Amino acid sequence: MLLDTGPLAMVIIGSARLTNTAKDAILSADRVTVSAISLYEIGQKVRLGKWPEMEPFVSELERLTLERGVEILPLTGSASLRASLLEWSHRDPFDRMIAAVALQEGVAVVSPDAAFDGIGVSRVW
Repeated sequence: MLLDTGPLAMVIIGSARLTNTAKDAILSADRVTVSAISLYEIGQKVRLGKWPEMEPFVSELERLTLERGVEILPLTGSASLRASLLEWSHRDPFDRMIAAVALQEGVAVVSPDAAFDGIGVSRVW
């Protein structure tokens, strides 16, 4: 199971916005992961002032992620290339990388974003 960036933030801050379906899937998963690109996305958005609620967490984001039992998957050349070549009209580079990692790992994505539907990954929300 691979967390999209928003659900990772929800796990970090203990948000009630995480659906029961998503919570159950996370709790029952043998392995919960996140792409390293999600940490970059959070940091980037905090730096730009677009995600102020994550600012208190950003300096400890890696530690907090690992403490919650979420494995951080490194960015690889093969996933990066796959993300760039995906036949997908969705242009968000963070989502493209997350989709490529999910496809490479053969896991579902926990995300509220319907853009992941139809790209060949299962989406849980």
